[in-house]
Amino acid sequence: MPITQSAQKALRQSIVRRARNIKRKEKYKSLVKQFKKEIAAKNFDTAKDILPRIYKSLDKAAKVNSIKKNKASRLKSRLTISLHKNAQTI
Repeated sequence: MPITQSAQKALRQSIVRRARNIKRKEKYKSLVKQFKKEIAAKNFDTAKDILPRIYKSLDKAAKVNSIKKNKASRLKSRLTISLHKNAQTI
């Protein structure tokens, strides 16, 4: 347990920040999971509607350093490519 007041405050802050980061990560991960499920079910219109929400949640997470910005860019790119590849195979 922290002894000094500043260490106690730092602990409180880190607990709150960790909870916020986990919430942000779960948000984009659940959207990505939903997106992949729609792609597998060949519901490309629904997947297209989910994509902007994924972009928004990834950008928000990258903006506050919950994830790195290159990871956000990489995920956006890969998801978009997978949508276009699968949509063209029909």
